[in-house]
Parts: sequence; structure tokens; C-alpha cells
Amino acid sequence: MRLVVLPGDGIGPEITAATLAVLRRADEVFSLGLSFEEQEVGLARLARDGSTCPPSVLEAARAADGVVLGPVSHNDYPPRDKGGINVSGELRIQLDLYANIRPSRSRPGLPHFGRTPMDLVIVRENTEGFYSDRNMHWGVGEFMPTPDLALSVRKITAQGSSRIARAAFELARRRPRKKVTAVHKANVIKVSEALFLREVRAVAAEYPDIAYDEQLVDSMAALLVRDAQRYDVIVTTNMFGDILSDEASELSGSLGLAGSINHSDRYGMAQAQHGSAPDIAGQDKANPTSLILSAAMLLDWHARRAPGRDAFARAAAAIERTADALVTDPARRTGDLGGALGTRAFAEAFCQALQA
Repeated sequence: MRLVVLPGDGIGPEITAATLAVLRRADEVFSLGLSFEEQEVGLARLARDGSTCPPSVLEAARAADGVVLGPVSHNDYPPRDKGGINVSGELRIQLDLYANIRPSRSRPGLPHFGRTPMDLVIVRENTEGFYSDRNMHWGVGEFMPTPDLALSVRKITAQGSSRIARAAFELARRRPRKKVTAVHKANVIKVSEALFLREVRAVAAEYPDIAYDEQLVDSMAALLVRDAQRYDVIVTTNMFGDILSDEASELSGSLGLAGSINHSDRYGMAQAQHGSAPDIAGQDKANPTSLILSAAMLLDWHARRAPGRDAFARAAAAIERTADALVTDPARRTGDLGGALGTRAFAEAFCQALQA
């Protein structure tokens, strides 16, 4: 498995280095045959080459078996015509990474902030919706006819809705509870949300073994706090999924523990769910668990794409177990979880603990 590694901005290089240490340890234990090609992206690449994401990065990503992307500070980038390309958004668009899979799970021994424990996965459509940088063939879907009027276009397609629904139902079929909940706002956004629900319901009819229900997005935001244990797999559109997954991850314990993978039928990309945290960059304070767990999800995704890759699935499961053991042990937590370990020390403890 050949991985392209893009460390990113802020804390990105630190947590990426920690993640690579864990992946190399997993390679030793499980004989995965991993290789790594590191490419600079973000502000450092902009200063060097005039672009945060030059074409060579996309070429490398297309040729690889997977991508590991560290957080990027795209809010600090200049306009696109001056080289400021949002690396995350560009890769999602160019590689058609339509499915963003974000699990949230509370862990025994680690405080969580909802009223009930949770073990759910949010399956977020990743290529359209309210995101103005990915809903037009050319340009962006926001415009200002006058200085005092701003408009934004939301794109929902039958194809996009159908394929994200299928990804959710296939995932639910691999989970014990086998349930999918579609989250929407069809009582207000009547046309585009009706199209989304039409396609999800059509896919649901093909999976009679999977329980299916629907929930309005505003009530879902409340129910994640009040009764998250009733949910298993949640499928929704781009912006709703972005917001709800951050809420769920924080409620389950910390956004710093939130793994995330973006995938298409051909490409997969591991990406921490959180941002680049430039205020603590270079201070050895960042918790690398989110990106480590995202990398484990990438290994598991690779395992499911073809027979004979059981070692990748075993490695992913071992990384998950090791993360649980470390973050639920107060003596081996990072500072954001009340522990004393820095980024490098946590990575070392992780590598020492990782076994078959």
C-alpha cells in the first residue's frame, strides 16, 4: 500500500509525524508493505512554489493507494487566483471523495458529555450541498448582485444522494444494529431535500434487512445530546453532516478523538476531523489521536476493496484497541484530555503498546 502524506499547516506536521510513526509500527507488526511519499502542501508550499496545492500533488494522490492529509489553515490562504487552494476541498473535488465517514463513540473511563453513551457513524455527502466551492462547474456558488445582497446556491443531485445513501446502508449492514437514519430539513427546504429523501428512500427499499427512519436536522442536534444511543448510522447532506459530526464527536469525549475518512469508489483519504490549531503549533501539545484513527480507517477501507488484505483490517482494529487503551488511561493521555503527555511522547507510548 503506497500512501501519499501531506502534513499540512499548524499542528499538521506534528500529528502527521506521530501518525506515520504508528503506521510504521503497524507495518512492522502486521507486515503490510507500506510505503510513503511525502509532499508539502499549504502555506509552506505556497511560499516555495506559489500554490498551496500544485498539480503535482493531485498527480501523486491519483497514483497512490491512499492519502494521509494533515489539517490545513485554508482560512489564512490568499484567493485561489493567487495560489490559495483549499487542499482538503480540492482533493475531495478532484478525487470525487463523495463519502465522508465520521464515527463517534464514547469510551468507558473517558468522560463524555451527552446524557447517554453513543456508538454511531455519520455518513456525510462530501461533494455538493451548501459548500460553495464544490457545487458549480466553474467558479463558486456564492455571488453578490449588489454590495448589500449576497446569494448562495445549494446543489443536490439524484446521483449524489443515491450513492451516499448506498454507502450508509452498506456500512449499516456491517454493524450489529443495522439501522440508518436520514437527516434532512424537508419541512422548510422543500425541493432539494425532497430530492435527497426520494433517493435515500429508494435505496432503503433495496435493503429490507436494515431498519430505516428519518429525522429533522434541528431535532437531531438536540437528540444527540439527549438520546444518542438510539442512533446507529446517520446519512445526511454536506453541511448538516459537517455540523452534526463535530457535535457528536465532542459529545462522545473530544473532537481530538474523532477519526474521519473521505472516499470514492477508487480513492481514500484519511483526515483528522479537527482543524490546524496554529495557536499551539510547534509546542508538542497537539493530540494526534484523530489522525491516527483516521489512518486506521484508511487501512480498513483498503482491506475491504479486495480479497486477501486481512492484515490491513487486523492492523486497523489493533490501532483502534490501542487508542482506546491509551485515552482511557489518565497516565497516558495528552494534555487536552487532562494527561501529561505531549505529541511525541504519546506517539511513542502508542507504538510501544501496539501489538497484534
